This record gives sequence, structure tokens and C-alpha cells, in this order.
Amino acid sequence: MPKSKNPFLAMSAGCIAGGIEATAVWPMEFIKTQLQLNAKGAKLPYSGMIGGLTYTVRTTGFLSLYRGLAPTLCGSIPKAGIRFGLNSVIKDALRDSEGKLSIGKNFVAGLGAGVAEALLVVAPVETVKTKCIELNQPFVSGMKHIIKTEGFGGIYQGAFATALKQGSNQGLRFMWFNEYKRIVTNDGEKPMTPLLGLFGGMSAGCFSTMGNNPFDVVKTRMQGTQASKYASTIDCFKQILTKEGVGAFYAGVVPRLGRVVPGQGIIFMSFETIQDRLEATGMYAKYD
Repeated sequence: MPKSKNPFLAMSAGCIAGGIEATAVWPMEFIKTQLQLNAKGAKLPYSGMIGGLTYTVRTTGFLSLYRGLAPTLCGSIPKAGIRFGLNSVIKDALRDSEGKLSIGKNFVAGLGAGVAEALLVVAPVETVKTKCIELNQPFVSGMKHIIKTEGFGGIYQGAFATALKQGSNQGLRFMWFNEYKRIVTNDGEKPMTPLLGLFGGMSAGCFSTMGNNPFDVVKTRMQGTQASKYASTIDCFKQILTKEGVGAFYAGVVPRLGRVVPGQGIIFMSFETIQDRLEATGMYAKYD
């Protein structure tokens, strides 16, 4: 069985790639969140990503598209580091005697990494981000408002829904990308070029988004300022289904695809490239 890569290699590469990806695609995430917070019957002055971007720039200025980025950017670096680092550790633990992984084991590795990053980083950061966007307030003012009105517990609102969303998301994403990488590199015999990494990440982002958007909608509702009208995550699912229909679970899916597809292309391409460069420095020794 081949030596395993140092998990700190994947963690370091993930941290750098996470910061790059978050900054690059934030405006699409901003509009996606606005659309998902809009319950059926309420009206936004726009209905899609292009309209949302145009309206926001025209009415509140270009920089307002980056409102809520501060808590997300602060969380993106450790979040991606935990995700890629832990995914590497779990994959190594699940490999068979020949060092190979099945599609199912790749899903489990991604699932475990996704749940861990959700509970450690994503839940508090996403809650603050969502409320900052909904209240149209910058990070510091939004944080003060949450603590004043809900206490510190308000920062962890919707943690269970976040774990469901993030776990399924990363499980699907890593499962797809690792299988894609296995095929295009012929089980590691050929190099993974940046272009191949970009295409692989984009396709993984599309696959995971279509597979778990309902969890993303519920997570956003459970972290919003109107979350008190839902008794639990399950109740949120039920209310959306009965009052708004199945289509509501795919609210914001187009702008989410607009954010996730290029974002995952960027992060996987960056991760693969950065990991190779860091490994070449010899700073991260392999272990048995």
C-alpha cells in the first residue's frame, strides 16, 4: 500500500484555495441568499441573478454586493482547510489493501468532512452572513444585533440544517470529483492539469447543487430572522412543502449554480495546483 499524504498538506492547500474561491464568487452568493429568504407571496424587485446584481449595484452601490463577505471570508479559510484536510484523513482510513477507494467510500469521506466543517465553522459563519444580508447590515452591526436580540445562541441557529446541507453537499461533491479524477488521470498515471481540475470542480459543483438544493433552502430559512416560525428543521421542510410547494425547494438554484459551478471549478483547480506546488517543496513528508 502506498504511503499516505501528510494531512497538513491538504489542509494548507485547502485554506489557500478556500480564500481565493470565496472572494471570487461572493456577489452570486449574495443574490442567491436574498432569493431564498424571499418566502412565497413576498416580492423582491428582481427575480434572478442578473436582475439582482443590476438592481443592487444601481440602488446601493457595487460594494454592497460584498455585504456579508467578512464573516464568510474569515470562515472560508479554516472551513476549506478542515474540509480538504479531514477528507484526506478519512480517505486514507477507508482505503483497501491496494490503496483504492470505492465511490461509496468517497461519499462517506466527503460526508464526514462536510459535517465536521458545518459544526466547527459553517453554522456560525453562515448564520451571521444570512442575517447580515437579510437585515442589510455590515458584519459588526449585524453581529451586535444578533447578540442583543437572540444572545450568543442565535449565532448557532440552524446548525442541524447546516450539517445536513454541508454533509450531503461535500459527500456528493468529493464523490464526483474523485471519480472524475480517477478516470481522467487513469488512476494517477497521468497528471491532473489545472484545466482538468477546473472542469472537474465545475461538474462536481453542478452535480452537488442539483442533488442537495432543498437542504440549502431549509438551512437558509432556519438561519434567517424569521426562523422562529419553524418549530424544527423537519417542520421547516413540511411548511415549505405544504405552503409553497416542491418548487420552493429549488428557489435560488440558478444563482446558486452561477456561484457554485465556477466557485468549485476555482477551488478544486486551486487546491490541486497548490497541493502539488506545496508537496514539491518537501515541507510535507509522507507517512506510512
